[in-house]
Amino acid sequence: MKMVKSLYVIDDDKIYHFLFKNLLKQNGIDVTTKFFGDGAEAIEYIQSNNNEQLPDLILLDVNMPIMDGWQFLEEYSKLTTSLSKTSIVYMISSSNSEVDMNKAKEFNDIVKDYYLKPICKEDLDKIFMSEEV
Repeated sequence: MKMVKSLYVIDDDKIYHFLFKNLLKQNGIDVTTKFFGDGAEAIEYIQSNNNEQLPDLILLDVNMPIMDGWQFLEEYSKLTTSLSKTSIVYMISSSNSEVDMNKAKEFNDIVKDYYLKPICKEDLDKIFMSEEV
């Protein structure tokens, strides 16, 4: 099992950012975390940093303004061949729609799993204790 050292959270909900930081802290998960308000902001950051500081994990919301989670995945999948590292992506959404869950499976080469908000300790354990990280 590898240690997760870095994480990007792509979600427009600032309250979720705050709660997620506290959840990490409460569970003793020490990881460098960078927060983005939408997919476009994250894609621009990844492109402008020339493969430096790519995260081990990306937690991605589905519904966001400007560039939603699906649009992010489309753009990210185009970039993966030029990136020095491929991050594992987990979809984290309040949408329990079968359509969204099945759509995430269409990106199975990038998306590892789909979790519903609010994320809990058991979900964190599954994400951070994954053998494939």
